[in-house]
Amino acid sequence: MATQPASHASAGAAPAPARAPYARVKAYLKQGLSSGRWPPETLMPSESELVHQFGVSRMTVTRALRELQTEGLVHRVQGLGTYAAHLAPVSSTLTIRDLHEEIVGRGHRHHAEVHLSREEPCDAALAPKLGLSAGDPVFHTLIVHHENGVPLQCEDRFVNPACAPDYLQTDFTRITPTHYLLTVAPLWEAQYAIEAGRPTAQEARLLGIARTDPCLVIVRRTVNHNVPITLVRLVHPGHSYRLEGHFKP
Repeated sequence: MATQPASHASAGAAPAPARAPYARVKAYLKQGLSSGRWPPETLMPSESELVHQFGVSRMTVTRALRELQTEGLVHRVQGLGTYAAHLAPVSSTLTIRDLHEEIVGRGHRHHAEVHLSREEPCDAALAPKLGLSAGDPVFHTLIVHHENGVPLQCEDRFVNPACAPDYLQTDFTRITPTHYLLTVAPLWEAQYAIEAGRPTAQEARLLGIARTDPCLVIVRRTVNHNVPITLVRLVHPGHSYRLEGHFKP
């Protein structure tokens, strides 16, 4: 399930755009997984093999594999390769996508304003969600993402320092926390809650909306090999977003 800005259908049908190179690689691997070409725990083609087969860059292949991993279809082991994952007969997934890539993919401009980036003591309510003890250090960032200059998302994130020790040294005006964390601490499990709610006073101020305005609120926790990585609250002005999902038995 992914969030998409609300839009209005055009009067005429436009021709389908050419599929991006990474999407071709991803579709090939996804079809092979679906058909059973690579059973669970089977080693899949290497990045070098896919680069040669499709005539694309290694970055393109890496993006395709990363998206398959966030969808739970593969898992990657550093130094060994990519393996087909065990899949349940029916699943409902939240696709974790990089907001920067979504915005740029729409042909729009993304920029981020970092309002907070610090290490602080973990409070008692948060500690068990990140596998920490009260008072342990935790990384905390507060970032507002803009699309074409308009505030689109308020991201309030806590990170387990053990999973991303260099997190606070990262320039989040140049790379999003999602992109960074998927690179240094690939997730194996994600838990999330989605609701319509009101912004806090701080969130309303940062998003330029009223305290009474409805918002789409997503709270997400990710885990890597039973070690919690991050807990994030994502708040979007309700008039700008809708939910889209795909379900297939």
